[in-house]
Amino acid sequence: MNHPISAIDHIAITVADLDRSTGFYREILSGEQVREYELGGRVMIRQLRLGGAMLNIHQAGHANPIVAGIPTPGAADICFRWERPIADAIDLLGEKGVPIIAGPDERYGSNGVLGLSVYFRDPDENLIELLTIVQNKGEGG
Repeated sequence: MNHPISAIDHIAITVADLDRSTGFYREILSGEQVREYELGGRVMIRQLRLGGAMLNIHQAGHANPIVAGIPTPGAADICFRWERPIADAIDLLGEKGVPIIAGPDERYGSNGVLGLSVYFRDPDENLIELLTIVQNKGEGG
């Protein structure tokens, strides 16, 4: 029997500065803004498409009651599947001046296949991981 859950549709993070964080994800991970929502006359939520993933960025303190119990900037740990060699992710982060805090390290993806990951932080100190699936042991490192 197939499991009724096929994937995570989107992830929401709370940030201290909506514009700063939106800029980071657009600049570093080529996020494409899909829509934004106003609350109290101000844009407080933005949705970005990052390849096959959706990231909702919430301004801390907004008035929408449908949020996590303790929406806190810097509390997220997110892994995005990287569809290129891990060396490309390392090069991109280096070009953008984003420090890698760990990796490349071997990690298993949700499909059970061994991959290589690099880790870095966004402006709110959320931990971001880029995971590429290793096609052969010689890739990436």
